[in-house]
Order: sequence, then C-alpha cells, then structure tokens
Amino acid sequence: MPRRKIRVTGAPEAPLRAALAALRSELGIPETFPPEVLAAAERAAKDPALPVHDATDIPFFTLDPPTSTDLDQATHLSRHGTGYRVRYAIADVAAFVAPGGALDAEAHRRVTTLYFPDERVPLHPTVLSEGAASLLPGQTRPAVLWTIDLDALGRTLAVDVRRALVRSRAKLDYAHVQRDIDAGTAEEPVALLKEIGEARERLEAERGGISLNVPEQEIVQRDHTYALRYRAPLPADRWNAQLSLLTGMAAADLMLAHGTGILRTLPTAPDGAVARLRRTATALHIDWPHHVSYAALLRTLDPHDPHHAAFLQECTTLLRGAGYTVFRDGEPPALTTHAAVAAAYAHCTAPLRRLADRYASEVCLAAVAGQDPPDWVLAALAALPRRMADGSRRAGTVERECVDIVEAALLKDRVGDVFDGCVVDVDEHRPTVGTVQVLSPAVIGRVEGTNLPLGERLRVRLTRADPGTSKILFAVA
Repeated sequence: MPRRKIRVTGAPEAPLRAALAALRSELGIPETFPPEVLAAAERAAKDPALPVHDATDIPFFTLDPPTSTDLDQATHLSRHGTGYRVRYAIADVAAFVAPGGALDAEAHRRVTTLYFPDERVPLHPTVLSEGAASLLPGQTRPAVLWTIDLDALGRTLAVDVRRALVRSRAKLDYAHVQRDIDAGTAEEPVALLKEIGEARERLEAERGGISLNVPEQEIVQRDHTYALRYRAPLPADRWNAQLSLLTGMAAADLMLAHGTGILRTLPTAPDGAVARLRRTATALHIDWPHHVSYAALLRTLDPHDPHHAAFLQECTTLLRGAGYTVFRDGEPPALTTHAAVAAAYAHCTAPLRRLADRYASEVCLAAVAGQDPPDWVLAALAALPRRMADGSRRAGTVERECVDIVEAALLKDRVGDVFDGCVVDVDEHRPTVGTVQVLSPAVIGRVEGTNLPLGERLRVRLTRADPGTSKILFAVA
C-alpha cells in the first residue's frame, strides 16, 4: 500500500539540507553500512546461491520510475487460453543474505529502506540492492518466480511459485509505457498491462477494495523560494500496482492454506479517523455527501486536481493501523484481511526494500513444495511483527518529520500572511491547540487559539515557519 511521496526538485538550500541532515542524526539513521557488512555484501554479490530452474528464455521487463536501480520486480504478461498468464519475478534476496550473518543482522536492524526528500537510506548495501540482486536489464539474476493464471475476468485460477534464473530484457518507465499503450504501439506483453490491470481494478471495486492513487508531492525550488506541486500517478502506475496486489493476495491464500505465514493486516478504520478525513475534505472544498462511502468517494477524485491530490495524501492516514500478523501450525489469526485490499494480503514483492518480504517468499515456496518453511524462517517469525512495527514507526516518523520540514521551507517567506483553512482536529486535553488544513498551499499545521471551531472554515495567520525547527505554526486570525 502507498506511503506519502515527497521530494525536492533541484539542489535544496542550505537550511533545508541542514534540517534533513539534522533529522537523520536525531533519529539515529545510519549514514553508511559497517565495514563487515559491506565486505559480506561484496562476497555475496560474487557468489549467490543459484537455482536450478532456468527461465531466462522469458522476455521479462521491469516498470519503475526512470531513475530507479533497486528493481524488485520483473513482469511478463501473456494470453493463456481464454484468460491471462502473469509471470512476476521477485528479486531473491535470500540467495545473497545468509541467515544469521552480518548482512542478515544489519537488515534486521534497518527493517526497511527509508525515504527522505533528498536521499534514500537502503535496507541492503547498494552492491546488492542496486547491483547483483537487482533485476537489471540484460543481467541473469536469481528470482522467486510467480506464475498466476487468470480467467477472462481477471480472477485467479492457479498459482505457482518457484526459484528460477531470470533475465530482464528492458527497463521501462511509466511515462513511456503509458504513451505506447495510449498510441496503440505497445507490444503484447506490455499492452496487456492495461487489459489485466483494468480487469483487476473492476474486481477490486466489486469486493470493496481501495487503491489510493497517491500523487507525488514535489517541492520545486524557484529563486530561493519553494513552490508546491503534485505529480499525479499515471494509469500505468495503477495497473502495475494491481500486479503487486494480485501477487500479495495469492501469497496470503497460499499461507492460509498451508497453515503458516505472515500477513499484512488492517482493521476497519475507526469512526474518528474517518470523521477527521471528512473535515479535511471540507477544508479542501471536496463534496463528500454522508451517504457516499469512503471507497466510492475515492473513485471520483482526480489526482491532477491540487485539492484532490492534497486529500489523497491525507487518505494515507487511514492505513496507519496496518500491521504484520504471524500464524503457525494451522491456526489462522483472528484477523486475516487488510481493510483497504478487502481480502487476505501479504507483503512479498519488495524484498530489496522491506525485511518481511524475504520471509514471506520462503513460506510461499515451502507451501507450493508441500514442505515446512526453513528452520531459520520459523525461528524468526514470532519476532518479525514487532520488528516490522518498530521499522514502520521509524519510517512513519521520517515521513511526518520530512513533511513538516519541507512545508516549513515552502512557507518560510510567508510568516505573517493570512490563509483560508479548516480545523480538522482539536487536542482533547488542550482545546486551544489543534490541527488546521490550509486550502492553498495545501499544507497541514498546528494551530493555536481559543474556541477552535472543529470542522469549520476559518482564517489563520502563519506565525512560524523555520525548516530548522521542522514545524509550522498558525494562529486564528
């Protein structure tokens, strides 16, 4: 599921760079890997464990942002009978990372790749994540190969997963794929992305699932000031995301049938969270009738509209209750579903960037083979949800603090200006302190004042915006 994506275009000014560097220092984010981990990565890159099955004859392609080099997934799509065959190759991190070794221990400390507006802090050393383990074009790589057969409506008929050698033929990006599909010039393996993606979107709507098309929030530097804009995801982004969701749902079904696994679960959002989101919609002039469900509203939004884009950014708050749920010995957990997916779901498609995915792949491989998962997997499962929760909290802190810092940079020259906004939250213990959603630019900040009118529009004056303090502050005007 998506996270808020924020980046700075151009070289950030010194105060913004310093604030982001100070945040990394404050949070204890490592600047590099220990020497023994780098040495282990170099050795592993030269001598991975290679599978017997050879699938290098399949012309896979990857689909990512143009600058990405940590390529977790490669795809091949084809017609199969009256339906489709989806081949989805996932980077086989376990072929490089020995259980209990230096690389493994460091991955357990880091848990996830962390994303800052100015740089990325990877889960694994780049010699692996952007080199030997990445599904780069023209390179033979060990992978966990999923083969999922679908009927004409996109429903899953059969699933297979095995280790295989794969070789990507092309590194594609969303803009070029979208252009070729729209022009009718895309060859079938790529052209089927639309056909299969739209079929899966229709099934998602039928089961009540939600895919958040979260725009990328971009801060553009202009003459020592910053401007806010959004990059709306292309349809090709959505269709590609459906392949990942398809694989994650297939993984969850395999685990539940086999009796052991680790699911990504999310309970239904509490009423208070949805009520807060309704107030945000009011602030951004988005009409949300009370008889319209959250899922139905999302399907009416246009991520190219700045107000809708800002609202979609805030919709990610309803995903904050997501967690990892482990089960063993045939006893399914009390909660098996992810509320946004509206089905059982597992993270398994991004092992270069997320620790749990490596374990999920091993459980699924064992399930298809009719075997127990490896001992090193079983030994780690019980502690994995807490470790992933700690890593997710740290990633969430990074996201929130980065948003605060960048928004302070955006508004640093507008202290004293008055803005239209809406109070979307009030501190129940301190009723003079709340949260305001500003209409333009669409930022959220702390507001102070007596009798804050929850859910109502008001005018607020910016009283503080300093990237060095990482917070913006408003007062009721």
